[in-house]
Amino acid sequence: MKTRVFLLLILSVFLLASCGGADGGNEKLDYDQTKKMIVDILKTDDGKKAIQEIISDEDIKQQLIMNEDIVKISIEQALTSKKAEDFWKKSFQDPKFAEAMAKSLKTEHEKLLTDLMKDPQYQQLFIDVLKDPELQKEYATVVKSKEFREHLQQVISETLESPLYKAKIEDILQKEAKKAGEEGNDSKKEDT
Repeated sequence: MKTRVFLLLILSVFLLASCGGADGGNEKLDYDQTKKMIVDILKTDDGKKAIQEIISDEDIKQQLIMNEDIVKISIEQALTSKKAEDFWKKSFQDPKFAEAMAKSLKTEHEKLLTDLMKDPQYQQLFIDVLKDPELQKEYATVVKSKEFREHLQQVISETLESPLYKAKIEDILQKEAKKAGEEGNDSKKEDT
C-alpha cells in the first residue's frame, strides 16, 4: 500500500512538473529542476524501498526477463548471418583482437580439452585418428626429414646443457653408481 502511494506521489510530481499549475500563475518547471526533484525522491529510503518492491513483483519480473526463445533466435541470427560472418572474419584478421579473444577463452579451452580427454568416445576418436595410415605416413615422413632430425639434435643438446638437467643426470648417475656398488658388495659377500 505504501508503495502505491509513493508511486502516485511520483506520478503527480511528473504531471505537475510537465503541465505547470492549474491557475497558470505558477511557472512551468524546467527539465533540470524536474530531474533533480525526481532523483532526490528516488534517493530517499522510501524511494529505494519502492523500487525494490517493484522489481521484486512477479508480474514485473515476468515482463523484464527476456523470452528465452527470442534471445536464442537473436543470438543465432547475429552469429550465423552473412553480415556476422564477415564481421568475425574481419575481426580475426586483426592480431590484437585475435590475441585478446584467445586469452579470454584460454581457460575455457583448457577445461574443454581436459574434459574431452576424460571422455571415452573422444579418446577412441583420437586413437582412430592417430591410427589413420595417411597420418602415420605423413608423420613418418616428417620424422625422417633432415630438418626434423637437426631440430631434434639441437633440442637434445640444449636440454643436456641446461643446468637443471645436468644436476638431474648427475643425481641419477650417482644413485646408479651407489646401487651398483652395493650390489657388487653383496655379490662379494655371497662368494665368501
